[in-house]
Amino acid sequence: MKERKVLIVDDEQIVQDVLVSLMKKNGYQPASVLTAEEALDVLSNDSFDLVLLDLLLPGMSGLEAIEKILQKDPSLPIIMMTAYGTIESAVEAMKLGAFHYLTKPFKNEEVLNLAEKAIEQKELREENLQLKKALVERHKFEELVGKSKKMLDIYRLIEQIAPSKSTVLIEGESGTGKELVARAIHNKSPRASFQFMVVNSMNISSELLESSLFGHLKGSFTGATSDKKGLFEVADKGSIFFDEISTIRGDVQSKLLRVIQEREFLPLGSIESKKVDVRIIVATNVDLKKLVEEGSFREDLYYRLNVIDVILPPLRERKEDIPLLVSHFLEKYSTENGKAIASVSQEVMKLLIDYSWQGNVRELENVIERAVVLAETEVIGVDLIPAGIAKYSETGLSQSQSLGAEGLILSKAVDGYERGMITEALKRCGGVQKKAAELLGIKPTTLNEKIKKLQVKI
Repeated sequence: MKERKVLIVDDEQIVQDVLVSLMKKNGYQPASVLTAEEALDVLSNDSFDLVLLDLLLPGMSGLEAIEKILQKDPSLPIIMMTAYGTIESAVEAMKLGAFHYLTKPFKNEEVLNLAEKAIEQKELREENLQLKKALVERHKFEELVGKSKKMLDIYRLIEQIAPSKSTVLIEGESGTGKELVARAIHNKSPRASFQFMVVNSMNISSELLESSLFGHLKGSFTGATSDKKGLFEVADKGSIFFDEISTIRGDVQSKLLRVIQEREFLPLGSIESKKVDVRIIVATNVDLKKLVEEGSFREDLYYRLNVIDVILPPLRERKEDIPLLVSHFLEKYSTENGKAIASVSQEVMKLLIDYSWQGNVRELENVIERAVVLAETEVIGVDLIPAGIAKYSETGLSQSQSLGAEGLILSKAVDGYERGMITEALKRCGGVQKKAAELLGIKPTTLNEKIKKLQVKI
């Protein structure tokens, strides 16, 4: 077993000498400094298993140092050392993240017992995190996470279609991970070393979309002050992904059809076509066939796009994947925010599994990210979960609702719940739909559609 390293921070030389001697005799590798500032310098260049930190120090106090130390290493246990008369401050230190405290004068056995417990807890937590990470990695396909049969079927399908040149249509609700599937197809294909370009026509004005896709020559329209390559040319030999293909207007649809059929395109202002070798992957959260029937989407383009169809299941149809996804997002956002969040409580996990997740994986990710940012302990409790989720049951009814003798229409109950959640989100965000959509974990366009459908008063 490797020697465990302990950093002793105390401005009294005699205390340092006693603790250094005690730690050495019991198999630890101690280092000592006189101030919190020195401790932070040492921790910037070396790793330790434990810090013994005096409360009263010259310059920066022990209390001030705790937060800075934990910013460097959130998993590092800190034992505060304090005189008998300042126990209240020691308790405050524990609230800030210290493992425990010692009152001076302390007994050697007390120091050793606390040190052993603190390091054991650190090692056990790290072991658990590694096991959870390994479990997620074992059930991870590119950036997709899941072990349910539906997801395993998706993984197998991606493996099968990735080597081909065929156009792929990915269908699924908002937040199910359509772009992740598109990236996985690209990354598993012979085109992986070339560009993967993403086009979201909802974020590009109709006037600019054609220029963005096909490029233009200088002077081809007002403001075209120089030649510009389009995304198709940039993505040559790679892949181009159209998110929400249904929003592309008719004239661009016809030009896209030509690219698929002829493998060439015409830049704006040019009379000379350019050949291109690009794999086209598209995604939609609406029924394209229905749009074809309504006349708003070209039938010939639909059949050209729908060569291979990948249908992504909503999260509510693969709830066995939720614990894996929670572990994945906990690890991701703990790392991003410099925290060591180990898990969610059993009660929270039950709520997450029971919830219907209208915003799918994106909504779950937002909930976990928010909880990690606000968490002050290693385990996320119910207090960090949005109230709407806590009140929701698997049937889509709030706990305050019941079927009653006359029954309850499920669709009306769900609409009522969504209406309430959207109204609350809009109130919190001052009526700004973009912010409300982020809060709800859905796209602004999806929110706008729901506002119209549910007749939400803004």
